[in-house]
Amino acid sequence: MNEQDARAAVHQAIGQVAPDVEPADLTDGARLRQDLELDSLDFLRLVETIYSATGINIPEGDYPRVATVGGLIAYIAGHA
Repeated sequence: MNEQDARAAVHQAIGQVAPDVEPADLTDGARLRQDLELDSLDFLRLVETIYSATGINIPEGDYPRVATVGGLIAYIAGHA
């Protein structure tokens, strides 16, 4: 999966988990929990949604690497 596909998958997953998040807020530096206001359950639902859409499992130990929109995109692109 290239970066463009990973970006589309992340944006779609965030839209499903947090429909109130504006697409303009999905900058690479946006922090999922602080800036997008995803609580821990939303974050877990996001990880599950990413797995369902891409087949990429994000283990709990890698959560710090996917704390931002850009980090999540890079993680998915690098593990596809």
